[in-house]
Amino acid sequence: MKIAIIGIRGIPANYGGFETFAEEISTRLVQKGHKVTVYGRSNNIKYDGEFYRGVRIVILPTIQHKYFDTVVHSFWCVLHLLFRKYDVILICNSINSLFSFIPRLTGKKVALNVDGLEWKRKKWNKLGKILYRISEYFATFLPDEIVTDSKIIRQYYLKKFNRDSTYIPYGGPTRRVSTQEILKKYNLESRKYVLYVSRLEPENNAHLVIKAFEKVKTDLKLVIVGDAPYNSKYIAELKKTKDPRIIFTGYVFGQGYKELQSNAYFYIQATEVGGTHPALLEGMGYGNCVLANDVPEHREVLGEAGLMFTTQEPDDLTNKIQFLLDNPEVVEKYRNLAVKRIEQEYTWGKITNDYERLFMRMLRLKNE
Repeated sequence: MKIAIIGIRGIPANYGGFETFAEEISTRLVQKGHKVTVYGRSNNIKYDGEFYRGVRIVILPTIQHKYFDTVVHSFWCVLHLLFRKYDVILICNSINSLFSFIPRLTGKKVALNVDGLEWKRKKWNKLGKILYRISEYFATFLPDEIVTDSKIIRQYYLKKFNRDSTYIPYGGPTRRVSTQEILKKYNLESRKYVLYVSRLEPENNAHLVIKAFEKVKTDLKLVIVGDAPYNSKYIAELKKTKDPRIIFTGYVFGQGYKELQSNAYFYIQATEVGGTHPALLEGMGYGNCVLANDVPEHREVLGEAGLMFTTQEPDDLTNKIQFLLDNPEVVEKYRNLAVKRIEQEYTWGKITNDYERLFMRMLRLKNE
């Protein structure tokens, strides 16, 4: 098959979940004999080779703007691929449903991964929220197939639009790394820090994690990994903490990110909006005990392989952090359960096979 992936910042992955997803499945699809092209944004991807790990790279321009970055780039991608010989187009992000019918005009099959419920995010203004709600409706009939990475999101589309989707979750790693170079950079020791990873946006609750950690009694550090291009005011507020145990690294990718995940004492997932959160699966796959915000999406992923806290009780997060700091045997128990959970449900090999089967089914329907 000839496959194109659009709607992301591009690969090599240097930003977030969709980018890691695209790199993981595209490189594996190439290994399985398919020809894959991933489209990237000129303001994000500085890779100047034509191929990356066997995947063809196409870089197109966009507008660096909070509200137009994604849709402008996706529109250019659709125009670029329109008369090229692709069998299947995988579009990421529900906002891009607006363009998902265009490749179909030239006989291509289109699958749309809708991601989570973006209109719930506090970062969007009223217009942004309305556009995301409209795009959800378009997603139900403009592409050939909808893909949801969470059973919660699948049920949402069924209940609201009476439209079923193909459930294919996000994937996670299945082994730790042994190197520790980035720990030296931040004066960290293995198992001597608690890790939080997320885009630094209000609904991801970094502020709650910081406030909770300021109250615990420990010599361990809290490492905050992440940033956000359009949230400088919020990030400045976070960095006003006077606690010397709290370290901000900004974005970290590649080997450094793997090292931070592999050497944490435990991992905190505080997000409250979205589908399957990539950092949660990565935390589990790298062998972390996970303490997660008690929302349905996190319960779905963790099952019995992690601990939950609630934001409805002011001191619950502080108490749970202190409990894990004081009970290393509990931490070890959940580390093992987390890895087993990933191995059973969320390996990238399994996810890639699921997408391959979906694409092949779409092409069979086309030829019938």
